[in-house]
Order: sequence, then structure tokens, then C-alpha cells
Amino acid sequence: MIKPALQPPQVMPSVYGPPPRKVRAADLPGMVSLGVRELFPGLAPGLLQGQGVEDVALAAKQALDGVDLSMIRPEDTVNILSSEHGFYILEGLHYREMLKVLGNEVRRRTGCRNLRHRVASGVTLKESEEIKTWFDLERYFDAPVASMTPWDRGLPIETEIGTLYGLAKAYDADWIIHASHDEPRDLYFYRMMDRHIKAFAMSYARYETRAVYHGNFFSRSANILQRAMFDAPLVQDRFALACIMRSTPAGITGVDADNDLYRLDRSIVTDLLRDYGKMLRLFGEMDECIAVLDAGRLMYYLHAGGICFGSVENAEYDPFDLSSPAAVWYQDVMARLSRGEVNGLGRIMMVHPAIKAVVVNQAWPGLPISDLPLSVPTIVVGRDMADLLRNDPTNPSFMDMAVTADSLEAAMGFAYRVAGTDKVLAFDGSFGHVTASESLARFLLDKAQEVDRRVATELLPLWLKQRGIQPPAA
Repeated sequence: MIKPALQPPQVMPSVYGPPPRKVRAADLPGMVSLGVRELFPGLAPGLLQGQGVEDVALAAKQALDGVDLSMIRPEDTVNILSSEHGFYILEGLHYREMLKVLGNEVRRRTGCRNLRHRVASGVTLKESEEIKTWFDLERYFDAPVASMTPWDRGLPIETEIGTLYGLAKAYDADWIIHASHDEPRDLYFYRMMDRHIKAFAMSYARYETRAVYHGNFFSRSANILQRAMFDAPLVQDRFALACIMRSTPAGITGVDADNDLYRLDRSIVTDLLRDYGKMLRLFGEMDECIAVLDAGRLMYYLHAGGICFGSVENAEYDPFDLSSPAAVWYQDVMARLSRGEVNGLGRIMMVHPAIKAVVVNQAWPGLPISDLPLSVPTIVVGRDMADLLRNDPTNPSFMDMAVTADSLEAAMGFAYRVAGTDKVLAFDGSFGHVTASESLARFLLDKAQEVDRRVATELLPLWLKQRGIQPPAA
């Protein structure tokens, strides 16, 4: 049940992070691996790193058999739109395979040869190009591959709420195919509402429109933005289908595809709430831990047992419960807290009080996260990682409040002392298992059965009712 620590997924080298670490959290004394299905036996088995890429290919072919491609003519142009996020689920090979099969099936069934892949990045200029090179995408897809960034040339899109701006490169084809994945990621913003439509206001949109999502709306009303973008005539006239790689915290489970994105999103949401809801609520039960950030992505987006750090950081709060206050603008929360005016916001978008210390072994700067060293003792491993954070314009004060250690072992020694606990949770990109100290693994095992029961009998029915979805038959 509790096994020696498994090695985590490989980290892709990037200019945005330090050189991939030779010593990972899994290499520390006392670290173990606890299988996700040991915690929740009802979860479907999932594919993990190094296994089942061919299974994803078969699942993609079967899913695409059920969609209509008759609108695509041989002389048309088709853009297959993907996101950098999918290439960081495990080692990215399963997502890459789904994209390859998608292109091949379009060619085979329509005779269209003018396929172009567009890989969108989150907030970076070079990330998509790094992905293109690391995964050898043009050779593997046998098709042109172009990166998209939020600062590329915009395309005005008239929507029911006014003019918004998409990326011209996303829409410069007769047809677009939305090729994504269902892992929740920053669900503390969108709260599992229109999960698969969100990319149209984010990955495929200019920075100005994305900033409206994050800065001008509270998070629940921000969902208006993605619906407005997707429903716009310019987008609808080009939209052909969506193809989604499916997952649970236990790993990758298959592929779904549909010409109707709303129908596809609605068919997936019950599984996401049930499966990811269990892991998230289990992490919410933690009483204390040291979080070790140890993978190759922006800090919020590093996974532990399929749940990213940003979600665990907020795990005291239930983002799926739409009756609770929405996650709100961070600066407003901080201003109110500084004046002692919490006004019912509780600790939404604040660090989970169970996190007693944070060790940054490897991660990317680039998103505001200075609440970490402001809230909990934070130790950064290596001068290279410290220099990246010190020079990060989004976190200019991070290293003013954090300390540097020469090695991961030294950082952990300091963290144990200041945190007063030996419970450790590593955010190392893992699905299928949790990399943790034995003390935390046993704690999670003790709590899992009750969490499983509570999600099944109390929380999932509530979450579904709030979204107008009938609970599945027992």
C-alpha cells in the first residue's frame, strides 16, 4: 500500500527554470509513494508515465469515429489548437499522441492536407517554441507547428458583451479544432463551470481579454467572458469539434470528442467533480505539512497526486460549492486583510493553514505568488533558483522574505525545524500516486475513507444540483 518513492516525471529543460535537478523530493530519506487508488479504490485505473501511449492513440481513434467531419473539404485549412498545459501532464507523450491521431484522422476522413498545429502558451514568450523543439512536433505530426503567445497579433471578435480580442493565429483557418485535456488546474478561478470553454478566453485570446477575465470580473462572473468568446459568430463559423484527453488523479483514462462543446463539457463535469473532488477534499483535511515544489512549471501548476499546488494552496476552501464566496481579486483580499476587514471572505485565495513551510527545489517564476513567503517560511534551493526569483518582475519581494539553501537536504533540515512537522507533500508532477513522507501518507490513508463517503453522499450531490445536473444512478 505504501511503497518506496517512485521517480517523478522528467522535467523539460527551460529558460524559465533552473537546470533540472539531479536530486528530487522522491530521493529524500523517508519519502514514499502512496497510490491514488489505494486511497480511492473506486477511481478508474489510469495510464502513467512510460505506459499506454498506444492506448491513448486507440482511444482517440474510437472517440473521433463518433464525430462529424463532413464540413471539412479537401481544399480547406484546419487549425488544431492545443495548449502547453497538456504537455505537462505526466511527460506530455500521451497528449502529443492524441494530437497526432487527431491530425491523421482528419486527413484520412476528409482528404484535407492543409493542417496546421497551434500550440498556445500561458504567460510566456518562449515556452511553446521550447515544447515544439523538445517534443519534435513538426516531424511527429508531419505538419506545420506554430506557437501562440498572449502578446501575438490580436483579432477583434464581436461578442454579445462587446469587442474582445482573440489571437489572429488561432483563427486564420477555415476550421478550428479545440484539442485540450480535462485536468482541472486553476479551478479556484472558474470553479468547474464551463471547464472546456475557458480556453477561448485564455489560451486563444490576447492578453487584454485574458486580463479582463482575471482582473475585471470576480471569478464566477468571469465565466461570462468565455461563453461570449466561444458563442461569437466568428468562432462558431470556424468551430468543427473538440477532442479532450480524459484523466483522474489516478492517471490518463481516455479521450472524448464531440462536435458540440457544451454537450461534451457537461458530460465530463460529473466525473471531474467526483474524482478530482475526492483528492482535493482529502488534501483539505491535512492538518500540517511541508510543501516541496519540485517540477518544471509555474509554481501554481505543479501536481501532487493529480492536483496542482494552486488548488492545494486553497484547499481549505471548497471551490466546487457555488454557494460559498467566489475566489476574488487577490489584491482586494490582501488590502482588506491588512485593515482587518475580512468581511466574510475567510481564507479564500490565501495559503492553506496546514502548509507550515514551503521548499522550492525547482519551479518557474512568472506568476504572482509572493503570498507564500509572506505567509509561511519559504526556503529556496540553490543560488540559480534564488536568482530567478530575485529577478522575477511579478514577484519583486519574494526573495526579501525567503531564504536560500545550498541543497535540497539542507533546505529540508531547516523546514523541519521551522515547521515543527515531519509531514511532507511533494509537488513533483505526479499522477497515480502521491510522493510524501510516510507520516503524511498514513494520515491521508486514515482520512480517505471518510472523504470518499462524504463526497459520494453529501458533496457531489450538492455540486451537481448547483449546476443543474442530475446525479448518476447508484
